Amino acid sequence: MKNNNLHKPENSRLASLDILRGFDMFLLVFFQPVLVSIGEAANVSWLNDILYQFDHQVWAGFRFWDIIMPLFMFMCGVSMPFSFEKYKNENNRWPIYRRIFKRVIVLWIIGMVVQGNLLALDSHALRLYSNTLQAIAAGYLIGSIIILNLPISGQIIATVALLLIYWIPMTFCGDFTPEGNFAEAVDRAVLGHWRDDVYWDAAGQWHFYAPYTYTWIWSSLTFGVTVMLGYFAGKIMKSSGKTILTVKRLAVTGVALIVAALLWHLQMPIIKRLWTCSMTLLAGGLCFMLMALFFWWIDVKDHSRGLDWLKIYGMNSITAYVIGEVINFRSVAVSLTFGFEHYIGEMWYQAWLTFANFSIVFLILLLMYKQRIFIKF
Repeated sequence: MKNNNLHKPENSRLASLDILRGFDMFLLVFFQPVLVSIGEAANVSWLNDILYQFDHQVWAGFRFWDIIMPLFMFMCGVSMPFSFEKYKNENNRWPIYRRIFKRVIVLWIIGMVVQGNLLALDSHALRLYSNTLQAIAAGYLIGSIIILNLPISGQIIATVALLLIYWIPMTFCGDFTPEGNFAEAVDRAVLGHWRDDVYWDAAGQWHFYAPYTYTWIWSSLTFGVTVMLGYFAGKIMKSSGKTILTVKRLAVTGVALIVAALLWHLQMPIIKRLWTCSMTLLAGGLCFMLMALFFWWIDVKDHSRGLDWLKIYGMNSITAYVIGEVINFRSVAVSLTFGFEHYIGEMWYQAWLTFANFSIVFLILLLMYKQRIFIKF
């Protein structure tokens, strides 16, 4: 690892952003998998009702767990007014574009490792575009081009244009069913057997799995909108400072987006798997509200006690995501607690292994945090 990829946190950082990002990552790489494993072991009705919110909506609608990926993407946009500041007045844009393209490529490759089977070294198993990190990379690239080349009025117009460009063929060139939507047709046509959930038969022919309903290529337009919404939130915080006025502006914007989403839902359903316009605005509105809450409590009121530990996840968020998704530490727990299963039963033992696995992930992140190692991709 090169030294220029290791950074110490700066005093100018927004504590609320690091903590909110950490909250998002903690839910993803500790709380949800551990809670689900406990729920499966306990199998009690009241806990199953809670677990319903910790899974993605099957199609139309929205659950709590559907905010995790948009929030991750939104916070990527929040940091952009701060990270792009030193480049906006430079005539030579090549350094920033080189940085952008490098980040996009690295995120794309890591996304292929996490969910694209890159390490399988099998062309039949390879998936080109099927992961959260790749969606962030696409949204980041679109957002970067808009931010660096347009004034604020043009940025707003371009963001609205992305929604409309997405909306037109989705409305007039298909429907909003899993099989009949335009985004599904684009992914099948462009990605072919490089698409996720493709299987090969004994004759060497590949086929689509009917149940797979996530779309990526056409949805990249609304990924860009989610990043831009985060960028606008960052602009509000940067321009208004750590004041109650900033909180009000974030909250009002969040409410307006939610209202717009519910109205648009009457024509275009809220479908997270397609990243529809209504879902984009709903998730964006909720992200604005969460950002307002965390910003008010942490940066304005200066109440971070009891929350600072979330920075362990938030300041190495992509590292946390990759380690949590790629590396399985359950074998370590099996080695140390071999035979324990006989006393607590198979289901509770599996819950213990899940807890141990993500606890080890936390300990690695804690060690990195204490050593002030923050990896930037």
